[in-house]
Amino acid sequence: MLCSELACAADIDAAMVHGYRHPVGLLRLTDMAGLDVRLAIARYLHQALGASQFAPPKLLQDMARDGLLGKKSGKGFYCWDE
Repeated sequence: MLCSELACAADIDAAMVHGYRHPVGLLRLTDMAGLDVRLAIARYLHQALGASQFAPPKLLQDMARDGLLGKKSGKGFYCWDE
């Protein structure tokens, strides 16, 4: 599971599930859909709308480049082969 100095993916997802009543955490959902899919969506929205808030985050770009695509590759924000 990806952790930073601030929080682990599970902590961020727990905040979204419990605090905002999302059925699943956003990072887990991104892993399930695929980081490459999420990256393509962000790139499309950024290009189509020309809005900087849709520019893909560097972390997402780096993870997709490194083959960390989520469930389909076995690793993303979570490890799926466990």
